[in-house]
Amino acid sequence: MTLAIFLVVLIVSIVLGLPVAFALLLSSIALMMHMELFSSDILAQALVNGVDSFTLLAIPFFLIAGEVMSAGGLSTRIVRLATCYVGHMKGGLGYVAIMTSVLLAGLSGSAVADAAALVSILYPMMRAANYPESSSMGLLAAGGIIAPVIPPSLPLILVGVAGGISIKNLFLGGIVPGLLMGMTLMFVWGMVVRSESLEVNPRASKEEKRAALKDGIWALLLPVIIIGGIRFGIFTPTEAAVVAAVYAIFVSSVIYKEINLKNFYQILLTAGRSTAMVMFLVGCAMVAAWLITVAQLPQQLAQLLGPLVQSPRLLMAVIMLMVLCVGMVMDLSPSILILVPLLMPVIKQAGIDQTYFGLMFVINCSIGLITPPVGTVLNVVCGVSKVPMSKAVKGVFPFILAYVLLLILFVIFPGIITIPMKFIIG
Repeated sequence: MTLAIFLVVLIVSIVLGLPVAFALLLSSIALMMHMELFSSDILAQALVNGVDSFTLLAIPFFLIAGEVMSAGGLSTRIVRLATCYVGHMKGGLGYVAIMTSVLLAGLSGSAVADAAALVSILYPMMRAANYPESSSMGLLAAGGIIAPVIPPSLPLILVGVAGGISIKNLFLGGIVPGLLMGMTLMFVWGMVVRSESLEVNPRASKEEKRAALKDGIWALLLPVIIIGGIRFGIFTPTEAAVVAAVYAIFVSSVIYKEINLKNFYQILLTAGRSTAMVMFLVGCAMVAAWLITVAQLPQQLAQLLGPLVQSPRLLMAVIMLMVLCVGMVMDLSPSILILVPLLMPVIKQAGIDQTYFGLMFVINCSIGLITPPVGTVLNVVCGVSKVPMSKAVKGVFPFILAYVLLLILFVIFPGIITIPMKFIIG
């Protein structure tokens, strides 16, 4: 009964158009009243305690770093670097988009920010070169969702907080699946442009490659510093966020000289607004997570999924199918904060590697960012490029299919993720 009350109030609130944070708060209040535990003091205290976390401090600093890198010229230099090295291939701008999306993923950790940057820089170039419009839009959207998987990733931080999983392990474990997503896009893009008559750009000279590398090396060093520092225990993920923000500010203002005090104020304002929205959502979700535990909802869910616990792969397949359906109608962060606390006890009972589950959850929810009807990244891509949604949906379908097949491969052979993850973690 308690599980039904929580889900019904949550779903009805979202369907009626209530923001997810308030829907979570309302479903929590409904649970409290049902269990005769309602108290405004307890509710307020749980809301504050939900965001009182050292780990969550990483979010505002990574957001600042991402905003600085976008305004400070790091994105354009990454595009130039990728163009020099892969721009000469048939459909070269598509390969530039993929390479850029992987590199930007190691800088910002935001799918929306990466997709917007890719479209604003590369889409005009692709249209001028007569690339197929729908396929180009689909590729740019599909490239943007690599960002939540490769560190530094805000969704991985949320999964770590919501599920009690090591964020260090999530960060280091996300490298290989993120790169595999990029390789998958390259394969599909090659199939898409094989029959197209596209102009091939001349190969960049050694001098041009050297100049692009020299200009972009400062941007490339950031993910090396973050991942290396976390891997060798120099700093925690939260401290890595501070290092990333300071480094991005230094490079953008002192070396590239593309931000000033006026720009920096706007950057802090934008990052502050984003932080406020994320933190309020996290706080409401933590209230719900606390009540979920008190009401023993995970135990009720475990009873429903009980027959599958003895078969971890089948259990993962069922959970991934459920998450894929939820991801089509709900954004990434709410999906994590609602479902991960519910599913973690079942995952532990089945003996599934928790880091592997966290990564799979983020990959799955990321696919939802480019699937209609919600498709946050798809909407952003269409908004920036002024292209109708129908064209973008048509173009993104082959890439969604490829991602789903990759996800199935990860379910059948979890060692693809877990073996390199254990090697990297050490």
